[in-house]
Amino acid sequence: MSTSESRAAPQHVAIIMDGNGRWANARGLPRAVGHRKGVEAVREVVQAAADAEIKYLTLFAFSSENWRRPQAEVNDLFGLLKTFVQRDLAELHRKGVRIRVIGDRVHLRDDIRMLLLEAEETTRANGALTLIIAFNYGSRDEIARACAAIAADVQTGRLQPSDIDAQMINDRLDTAGIPDPDLVIRTSGEERLSNFLLWQAAYAELMFVPEYWPDFTREIFFSALDRYAARDRRFGGLSATPVAVSS
Repeated sequence: MSTSESRAAPQHVAIIMDGNGRWANARGLPRAVGHRKGVEAVREVVQAAADAEIKYLTLFAFSSENWRRPQAEVNDLFGLLKTFVQRDLAELHRKGVRIRVIGDRVHLRDDIRMLLLEAEETTRANGALTLIIAFNYGSRDEIARACAAIAADVQTGRLQPSDIDAQMINDRLDTAGIPDPDLVIRTSGEERLSNFLLWQAAYAELMFVPEYWPDFTREIFFSALDRYAARDRRFGGLSATPVAVSS
């Protein structure tokens, strides 16, 4: 097991799973093959997170911007989600994994909405690891929906504008009740958040790794945890470890 076990471990890890298509292109394969290989990486990382006793793992599965991709690729991604839930739900439930889905479900197909609801309801009482699937998710949309809900309460007189604070917004986000991520990892070498957990990641440690998502292994995950443990998280304050000053 990694040395991260004896050091500070994150409570919540969020991952932008990037590079499935480029992994496939580099091998002269259809992009769909990269997405299918990416599902195998999901299984490995979920198990690694459970072994590391991570309490929350968020995976960016489908962004609200992914609708711009070719319809065939979108259909393939939806099909992979259905396959993953249908094939893995029983095993995740047996291991005590709770599934929670964030993102806008209004424009999803009925069968996908029902599948996500089934996964949540089946695992609702589990407490080993909460697996948060960000599906049809975009952080700006999430924040806009939270603000619209607050505005509606102001309009009906349930709230006054002076009542609004950061906690109120936080409580109306899709992630209400989930602690903010301590560590955000992005694969494929890209170094941006891409509209992912913009509010929640305000003080997250960011880590960018060169491997494409299908090549992201248990070993890379534990290496990221070790790197996280070596960082000094100050949250705007001073370091807990005094810096030596030479005389």
